[in-house]
Amino acid sequence: MNAQDIAVLPDLLANNLNVVIVGTAAGPISARQGHYYARPGNRFWRTLHEVGLTPTELRPSDYAKLLDYGIGLTDLAKGAFGVDRDLKAEDFDRMRLRSVLKTRSPRLVAFNGKTAAARYFDVPTKQISYGRQSDTIGRTIVYICCSISPANGHWSRQAWEELAACVLNTPI
Repeated sequence: MNAQDIAVLPDLLANNLNVVIVGTAAGPISARQGHYYARPGNRFWRTLHEVGLTPTELRPSDYAKLLDYGIGLTDLAKGAFGVDRDLKAEDFDRMRLRSVLKTRSPRLVAFNGKTAAARYFDVPTKQISYGRQSDTIGRTIVYICCSISPANGHWSRQAWEELAACVLNTPI
C-alpha cells in the first residue's frame, strides 16, 4: 500500500448530499487532531453557521454532524497533509474525486479555495473565478468559494453566501 492509499482524514460522505466541500488537503493541525478544519482561527465552522448552512457553529470535533445538514467533506489530496505550497503534484487525485462525486451524486460541490479547484480542473489559479461555474462534474453543480484558511489575506464570504442560497433554495 502506498501513501496515497491511506487517507489522512476519512471522507465524510453519504449519497445524495446537498453539498460536498472539497479542500486541497488536511492541514498539519487537522491531521494531528483527526478533525477537519481544526486550526484555530480557521473561518470554516463560523462561516458555515453565519451563511445558514448549519444552525449552530460546530467545533472541529463535531465534523461528523455535518451529514445531518446534508454536507459532506473530502480533500483532493487524501494521502498527504500540509500547507498547499508544500504539496506535490502527485498528491492530488483528480480521478478519485471525480469518481466519488459521480458515485455519491451530491447536488453541489464547493471547492474551498482556488487552489483546490485549479488542481482539480488542471488550470492556473488565475483562470479560476469564485462562485457558480458553468462546468459540472457529472450532474453535480460546481461552486468555487474563497479559501477559509486564516492564511488567506483576501477573504470574502460572498461565494459562501451564494452557495448557501443555492443549497437552501434548491430542492433535492
